[in-house]
Amino acid sequence: MLDIMPFLLLLLLSLTLSIGLTIVILVIRRPPNSENVDRESEGHGSSACPYERTCAFRRPGCWIAVKSHNLRTVQTALGLHNPKPCSWIEGLTTDEKLFIAPPVKGWILVIGSGLPDPSDDVDACFRFLLELSRKLGQVQFFSINPVLHHHAWVKTDGGRIVRAYAWAGKTLWQQGSLTRAEKELELKCFEYGEPASWNSFSPTEALSVNSDRIPLLAARWSLDPAHIDGSLFETERGISGELSRRY
Repeated sequence: MLDIMPFLLLLLLSLTLSIGLTIVILVIRRPPNSENVDRESEGHGSSACPYERTCAFRRPGCWIAVKSHNLRTVQTALGLHNPKPCSWIEGLTTDEKLFIAPPVKGWILVIGSGLPDPSDDVDACFRFLLELSRKLGQVQFFSINPVLHHHAWVKTDGGRIVRAYAWAGKTLWQQGSLTRAEKELELKCFEYGEPASWNSFSPTEALSVNSDRIPLLAARWSLDPAHIDGSLFETERGISGELSRRY
């Protein structure tokens, strides 16, 4: 009986090691958890982030849409200083002063901190857009500050202001007649000196409605940057640089 004990112990050890090795192999070969896959696919669905690597960026706070297919023409009109090729990812996620994006559906987006801010100087914004429109034709401008509820939208064509509205604590710019899209989206535009109230809405709610619906207006007029096909981000390149002069 004593002679067989070492053999039994060795057999038990071998069986234990075999079971452990089998478990390790099964764990390694196990397919991904379906719940995790579902969560990942939900994260790339209809959210405001069209492409995984730009989720931190999402929609810019300020952008211009130019009716054009020619990057060089837009670059020349802007008088871009130190221009260089730039990918979507670099243009959207790095501190580029100005990024001229590749054309999408006949529109070229211009994004970056170099764009004028109506709340800082509405006259400079007016001059900038008017001059750009004289050179490029149809130029649109959108600005959203969700924290302060400052916002603006401008539509120009051939050096003429078709429609403009800007708010920063008060109405800074109100020009042209309400467009059909503004009416259908029920955007509220206060007259100069008019208090920010809107029927049953509080002032903050009324201004928040405008800020939330500007992307919808952009989609009606031209493009909403947050809903551009993400597949373009890897293949297309734009131009980055700085404005050579201030307006």
